[in-house]
Amino acid sequence: MTIAAEDKNGDSRQSSIDQAEVDRFSALAREWWNPTGKFKPLHKFNPVRLTYIRDQASLHFGRDARSSKPLQGLRVLDIGCGGGLLSEPMARMGAEVVGADASATNIEVAKIHAAQSGVSVDYRAVTAEQLAAEGETFDIILNMEVVEHVSDVNFFMTTCASMVRPGGLMFVATINRTLKAGALAIVGAEYVLRWLPKGTHQYEKLVRPEELQRPIEASGMNLIDRTGVFYSPLSDSWNLSRDMDVNYMVLAERPKVAAASAV
Repeated sequence: MTIAAEDKNGDSRQSSIDQAEVDRFSALAREWWNPTGKFKPLHKFNPVRLTYIRDQASLHFGRDARSSKPLQGLRVLDIGCGGGLLSEPMARMGAEVVGADASATNIEVAKIHAAQSGVSVDYRAVTAEQLAAEGETFDIILNMEVVEHVSDVNFFMTTCASMVRPGGLMFVATINRTLKAGALAIVGAEYVLRWLPKGTHQYEKLVRPEELQRPIEASGMNLIDRTGVFYSPLSDSWNLSRDMDVNYMVLAERPKVAAASAV
């Protein structure tokens, strides 16, 4: 539910940021680490997405998902990191984490919490475009609850994909643009249950899976997994599902560079 990152230097180059979204989440920054506050849904959602990331990354990179540091030695970008709800657990799993967000306020909150928790994360108030322009590359990019808040999905996805190393992964989580999602994720979550502040999501900015797949594949990456995520009121928890009509996650891989043939 965060956004990519803003160009704070006033650069005239193309940008995927939506300043209204930056301002919206900046105003909520101090709520990030309150499990019963305005970001309560993210705290509830975190276990299922962390498990999915850990298990898929461990399988892909040949790691033991049950070990204490399954991501040891891997460089991870958490784009639109907000207050660091994903960045800190990734760092605890052994990853070298860069947390980037549009909001400098969010980044300051994330830095303070990481220092208090004794977790090392490289937090930066920079844009995806800035990171790509600086030649940054990563083994894993976490693009979670971000794309529905950017101004140009294709450009943002292409920019992020350009930073994935050969053999690397990009995880994307978002909300489908369906009537079911509009009813549950917007009307239900924001206006009826009041899980989220009103206006957190706009229906027209929700993203269908095929709208992610096109820029992913155009960037030379392959979509290798997809899953729906649903909320169970009985267990008060989120779980993986075959139903991608509302919340869903996709996983993309950049193929490894083929070894040069012997002359």
